[in-house]
Amino acid sequence: MALGPLAQVHISVTDIDRAVAFYRDVLEIPFLFQVPNQPMAFFQTGEVRLYLGTPESPEFTTRVMLYFSVDDLDAEYARLAGRGVSFLDEPHVVHRNDEGELWMAFFRDPDGNNLALTALRPTGSPAP
Repeated sequence: MALGPLAQVHISVTDIDRAVAFYRDVLEIPFLFQVPNQPMAFFQTGEVRLYLGTPESPEFTTRVMLYFSVDDLDAEYARLAGRGVSFLDEPHVVHRNDEGELWMAFFRDPDGNNLALTALRPTGSPAP
């Protein structure tokens, strides 16, 4: 592969402090730093860094769809719902194959960016 692995994803936000509170305090994604006097904040999720920022011009505004892998979808769904996250749906199967079932549940951040929890449940695992 000529390109290396994905290193960073930019997420456009309108209020950096509100976005930091959501990603750090509600989702509990490890917070790295906020740039002083700039609407920029950085988080670490696995190998990928999340960059929350207010774009300087409209052509740099992003709309993303992020899928966060979790070990226990039902527990994480309950944890986030308990922290005030309003889910668009309940955990549900989106795909089945010989390896298992791919489950997801969707929600949005305060700026309307689409986010999802996702987990692979092996074939034959008990239904939630």
